[in-house]
Amino acid sequence: MFLTVLMPALDEEKSIGQTIKNIPLDKLRETGCDIEILIVDGGSTDKTAEIAKNLGAKVIQSEKGYGRQYQLGFREARGDIIVTADSDNSYPMEEIPRLVKILESQNLDFISTNRFAKLDKGSMRPLNYLGNIVLTFFTDFLFGLNLKDSQSGMWVFRKSILDKINLTSNGMPLSQEIKIEAFKKLRAREVDSSYKKRVGEVKLRMFKDGWENLKHLFRKRIRS
Repeated sequence: MFLTVLMPALDEEKSIGQTIKNIPLDKLRETGCDIEILIVDGGSTDKTAEIAKNLGAKVIQSEKGYGRQYQLGFREARGDIIVTADSDNSYPMEEIPRLVKILESQNLDFISTNRFAKLDKGSMRPLNYLGNIVLTFFTDFLFGLNLKDSQSGMWVFRKSILDKINLTSNGMPLSQEIKIEAFKKLRAREVDSSYKKRVGEVKLRMFKDGWENLKHLFRKRIRS
């Protein structure tokens, strides 16, 4: 099995080193995995890329944009299975072996994690929490799903599914779009996980990104 751990990054020099170090490489290799760590840098002006390279990651450059960075990363990833996370040390990288095992043992195509199952105190501002609840409600309502966390950025999936789903967003809405596509078309499951306070500056533009995500949901519903 070839596994790609894929992360977008933008000025994350304070966190990317620890995020990479938290990937349980030895445990994954014991299960027979070959691993690549792929960082898609959206134009960092700090030492993000340098730190990542020094820790053995492959770094590719992209135009800025969460969805745009992921779209490029999906094309460049060599793994049969792709695991995603943010590079701000907020997602539980130590859970990757468990998530991959669930994907394989249950013959799934796609897993999304539910951060709210174990949300560390202070990891999400109250308005962000409310925004996530609202966006998850509309995702479920508009597309007939039963997700608990439509905005989670940690997914585990087979690269082969990318030929079966339609991803159009270059921005933050890609996170909800990939779940809508996967849960409507493929063998997908949401798995309880955890989330902790990010390291470094918050990049999320709360009101602007939230409004863009909400508009995207309605546009996608109308077009589908």
